[in-house]
This record gives sequence, C-alpha cells and structure tokens, in this order.
Amino acid sequence: MKISDEVRLSPDVITREMGDETILLDLASGMYFGLDPVGARFLALVEQGKSPLQARDSLLELYKIDPAVLDQDLEALLENLSLNGIVKAKL
Repeated sequence: MKISDEVRLSPDVITREMGDETILLDLASGMYFGLDPVGARFLALVEQGKSPLQARDSLLELYKIDPAVLDQDLEALLENLSLNGIVKAKL
C-alpha cells in the first residue's frame, strides 16, 4: 500500500490509548497491534478524515524527520496494517 492510496480504518477495529502507545484490536480476528506515538498520530489523522498524504504533511510539521524516511516508514506501516485487515482501501 502506498502513501498516495486513500484508506479507512476497518469497521471491526477499535483503538485505545495506553500510555504513549495506541492499541488496535481487530474484533473480527482477535489480533491486536501496538503503535508508537508517530504511528498513532498518523492513524488518528487518517481516522479524522485526512488522506495519508495530508497526515504525512502534518507529521512533517510536528517532527523533525527526513521526508523520504517518513514516507518509507508510513508505507511500511500501511502495508502491515493492510495485510492484517486493520486498514482498507477506500472504494
């Protein structure tokens, strides 16, 4: 999955903040995942209706990070979440 893809959180997933980590629980499979603060902020922005590219731009304003590194990390995160049914492509 690419950063330019439009995505949405699966309706079977609930999120909870626990300290500085966000936990994602897929009610359909029973699997859960933990996100660090950057990944959690990215997903929260997507949940609020921002596209992954808009969320990425917001993260670049918040954190001092190389844009190419952030793009790679976010694409890897999206791919992992997609493979595990946490996010789905918007149709």
